[in-house]
Amino acid sequence: MNQSTVTLLDLPIEILHIILKKLDNMDVLYSLLGIDNQRLDTIVLDKTFTKSLNFVLRTTTDDLMPIIGSMLDRFCIDILPKIDYNVKSLTLHSESMERILAADFPNLSELRLYNVNNNTISRYFTNESPFRRIIQEQITDLIFLYKYDNRILLKWEYSNDVSDIGSIKLLSRRNLPLTAYSSSTICKLCVHVNRFEDCLALLDGRLKQLTTFIVTIENHDYRTSINYKKDSLPNLKYFSLKCHCTTKKYDTQIVPLIRRISNLKELTLNIQIEHRTRFVDGTQINNEILVHLPQLYKFTFHISTNVTRQHLVQLSNDDIQQTFTNIGYEQVCCYLTYSFDNATCRIFSLPFAFDDLQHIGNIFPPIVFTHVIHLGVYDLVPFEHEFFLRIAHCFPLLKELVVMNFESQSHISNNLNSNDNQMHSIAEYHHLTSLSVRYCHIDYVEQFLNETKTHLPRLTELIVDYNQLTIVTENFTRNTTRLNCAKVKQLIIIKALAHSKDLYDYFPVLSSCFCSE
Repeated sequence: MNQSTVTLLDLPIEILHIILKKLDNMDVLYSLLGIDNQRLDTIVLDKTFTKSLNFVLRTTTDDLMPIIGSMLDRFCIDILPKIDYNVKSLTLHSESMERILAADFPNLSELRLYNVNNNTISRYFTNESPFRRIIQEQITDLIFLYKYDNRILLKWEYSNDVSDIGSIKLLSRRNLPLTAYSSSTICKLCVHVNRFEDCLALLDGRLKQLTTFIVTIENHDYRTSINYKKDSLPNLKYFSLKCHCTTKKYDTQIVPLIRRISNLKELTLNIQIEHRTRFVDGTQINNEILVHLPQLYKFTFHISTNVTRQHLVQLSNDDIQQTFTNIGYEQVCCYLTYSFDNATCRIFSLPFAFDDLQHIGNIFPPIVFTHVIHLGVYDLVPFEHEFFLRIAHCFPLLKELVVMNFESQSHISNNLNSNDNQMHSIAEYHHLTSLSVRYCHIDYVEQFLNETKTHLPRLTELIVDYNQLTIVTENFTRNTTRLNCAKVKQLIIIKALAHSKDLYDYFPVLSSCFCSE
């Protein structure tokens, strides 16, 4: 009986294509293109593998590095000349961008640049730039990621999928010279700006074709020194705003800005308002905003209002909910929390659409926040074990958690029945990578590091008081707290003048340890 050996290259082209699509396209190009096999070249030259190229590597510690050495040489010399016509999107590191962009990319329209600094901008994004034609005449989508914390990242976007825009982290450096940015063709822009004034500047008419504007305002200072044009914005159809403001700025600047967008079809608001004399509710939103937007068909929001005790009118959740029912908004959640000197009212559309939620206390609605990955919890009364079970259930995709509570759990837990099943359940945080228990009673360090209470299989960053850490881990010898520390790569410890060698044995994969006040 004759036996034959079938190799990968003997498979039908359709099967090979399916197999190779499961691999990283950069690896496919580097390994298979031009190895004297015409069948492979036919597959690898397909647009599936050549239309989008990423020359940036992400390390295990989330650092970004350029592709260098022999791999970069092979791409620049052998591969890019064969596929440049197909390339529509490039992701580059500033250190290697000049060499890669030296190739001809006639159909390039999207450019993402990482590790950008001011020198990069001044060298490559001026009229004297060697890449002036590509940048000014071809690129429609441009992303900058600055190297330092004070950084700008802008995306000029023609994509029809607005949800893709919202998923990108966009940051802005201080004192951004906004007068340098103008365009008669940009239709979609995402940006984090330092001040509200920057937002007004971008909407003063310089971006005449703008249809989508997504902005986060970082600074709480809403003072403006320049009178910008405040004409209507008839072309703007989608507006998203995230900010933290006082009641005066909400009423005198934010609401009037929204009213200028008379043809708005989609509105997204994520706003925290301080020092208000009454809660923002359905009636206020309808009278001040919605009636001025006749074409609006989608309104997504999360608005938190803080009212001081002296202005407080005692209301219930149902009272606030009714104001939305009255205007025909049924898919809304409203809940109030009261403390010693103020009250907070949160109102948001359902399902909750944002990835960040702060200052959640013991009282929060029993719904699942499927999009939240950044969470901050704070209260003046203790968080018991049951609270963290609820957090784990209601925030299933949580990645970053900040806990602030100086009250001991024992104030309540001593009174609980020891047979309570919840006391013996383990809080499972399957996706949590970063935990801060910096401003906490020591009970919460115990709560999270003790594997009989909490399971943290992916924790890689821990921010904690060093003295509390040594007590809870019994000077880095305790077995029940060892498992949750096993994968921590970055440790930020508070109030530590020196730390023990045993610490590094207890955190076996630790790559960085910082001391902070």
